[in-house]
Amino acid sequence: MLGVVFAVMNIGLYSAIERIGLGLAVTLEFLGPLAVGLAGARGRLELMCAVLAGVGVYVLILPGPSTDYLGIALGMLAAACWAAYILLNRLLGTRLPGLQAPAAATSVSALIYLPVAAVMMFNGQLGGVGLLYAAAAGLLSSVVPYVADLLALRRVSAPFFGVFMSVNPVLAALSGLLFLGQIPQLHEWVGIVIVVAANGWVTLAAARRMRLA
Repeated sequence: MLGVVFAVMNIGLYSAIERIGLGLAVTLEFLGPLAVGLAGARGRLELMCAVLAGVGVYVLILPGPSTDYLGIALGMLAAACWAAYILLNRLLGTRLPGLQAPAAATSVSALIYLPVAAVMMFNGQLGGVGLLYAAAAGLLSSVVPYVADLLALRRVSAPFFGVFMSVNPVLAALSGLLFLGQIPQLHEWVGIVIVVAANGWVTLAAARRMRLA
């Protein structure tokens, strides 16, 4: 299941990036860990954070006639997969020692990609420099982050990790601006800030409750 989640999460995210840009796609994907945090929370504060996140998404997208709903749906698919990734990784982390869980899941994910790669190579869409880029992307955006997540969560608390990860949408928007020439509109920046604030708020509240317990 974790291997399938890896594969679908990456396909959904990269397809969303192609259609709606890096900043918006990563911000939508970030709703996955936010949903996990809210699912186990109780009280008015968490409800307010959920409402705040919903407002942030609406401001970020501002639905209209030109809205790419398929791109948004792909971003939401990536978000659901990231939520599943967190839950499955936590479960497998208690059952398998070392890096066995991400190693096995990554291998399964690679097998799932083989038919896609074969079709692309047959159509001349993947080869030469493109193949090297794909291998580098797989290493830097999948293998290294999955291992880093596992090692980090063994050394820092989950609330700290969640707050630190909340910077991802901002970094994605800046990377899209600097390297891809994707300039976010004002409402997109506002939406990103609102979603990040909602995540930081609910994560800090959870950390405070853990200290008081």
